[in-house]
Amino acid sequence: MARYSREHKESTRRRIIETAGRRFKRDGIDGSGIATLMADAGLTNGAFYAHFESKDDLVATVLGDQVDRQASEFSELPGGRAGLEAFVGQYLSPGHRDHPEIGCPSAALLDEVGRCTAATKEAYTAGTKAILDEIRARLAPEDPEAARGTALALFTMLVGSMQLARAVSDTTLSDAVLEEGKRSADALIGAAATQK
Repeated sequence: MARYSREHKESTRRRIIETAGRRFKRDGIDGSGIATLMADAGLTNGAFYAHFESKDDLVATVLGDQVDRQASEFSELPGGRAGLEAFVGQYLSPGHRDHPEIGCPSAALLDEVGRCTAATKEAYTAGTKAILDEIRARLAPEDPEAARGTALALFTMLVGSMQLARAVSDTTLSDAVLEEGKRSADALIGAAATQK
């Protein structure tokens, strides 16, 4: 039996993480069994344990990867208010609402993360802190610590708005939730800018 190279093993692990991230955000953590996750990655169930100790290990790895990736993508946006406005616009868009599998892990999985293992919560928390740091740095570049409360309020508002927009069955109401969320976020960003 041929042994796979380290690069092949890492490539396979990355494929599992990426496909599991999409599946978790679309169907939930509890709604995604190992057989389904491995089929998504084009692999057998037996291959799973060559990469992860358990489903909990996979969940912690995936959540950490998802929030780290989101923080990294945010860091590539323009600095200051322009970057925040771009983030808000992308976040509270119909495209994000309609495709949770490619969007924010918080909006898709927050209720489940609260019931996950300590390792998953730690991985999620580290990435969330990085996102909050990005928001703070754009709200108050000269003193990011001063913007801690506003950053928390803004991110909480975005996540909650997206969750509500996805939960209602009335498209007109869902669109209104997104628009009100944008208006409220813009007001919060504007208020923070005038406090400088």
